[in-house]
Amino acid sequence: MLIGGFQKVTLLDFPGRVATTVFTVGCNMRCPFCHNPGLVNAIGATEPEEEFFEYLEERKKLLDGVCITGGEPLIHDDIEEFIMKIRDKGLQVKLDTNGSFPDRLKSILDKGLVEYVAMDIKNTIDRYPMTVGVPDFDTEPILRSIKIIEESGIDHEFRTTVVDQLHRAEDFREIAGLIANSERYFIQSFKDTGDLVSDNGKDGKQDLRYDPPARETLEKMLEEAKEVIPQALIRGEE
Repeated sequence: MLIGGFQKVTLLDFPGRVATTVFTVGCNMRCPFCHNPGLVNAIGATEPEEEFFEYLEERKKLLDGVCITGGEPLIHDDIEEFIMKIRDKGLQVKLDTNGSFPDRLKSILDKGLVEYVAMDIKNTIDRYPMTVGVPDFDTEPILRSIKIIEESGIDHEFRTTVVDQLHRAEDFREIAGLIANSERYFIQSFKDTGDLVSDNGKDGKQDLRYDPPARETLEKMLEEAKEVIPQALIRGEE
């Protein structure tokens, strides 16, 4: 497994657990607002898998679980093996995914290898290619993954990171409709870390500007989503 690093302790990433978050390298999407370009483009240094598992062995009595995020973890052929090695330490697993690999996701869920799944819903289906930075992006796997997660019985959430230039408040009823059979949906505001996938201009500046939505807009998005999922929340206020 290619590991871009890991956060030793988090109380936020894995609901109800003290966890370590590990970042896998590589992603099939090129969301221009993504703040992990090194992970997405699989460039830069990677950390030895052994170092990560040595840390888990040392701290397994203090930890409840591990959150696997990316990049996109399911892009890796050895993801199940990686999860099993974590579980062998007696730790639970949360998986973050963009939903592009439904067959691999189904195998993991059918085998009961994770306790929690979080999937990003990038936008309405017709606006997905623009939002993920892949003009010919196939959204059929996204719809399959949503169904797989909803029917799995596994604790899960869906979430949308909102960018002012890419998301429209009036679309959030439609977005929520994609996951209408789920109760846990979070809308979270984009935060510019200063290091985005779109920062690829020759002068070192990003080609386009990306901003968080106005508070009023974010609340309107939540209002629209609540028409379908009454329990929907703005992340950070739950």
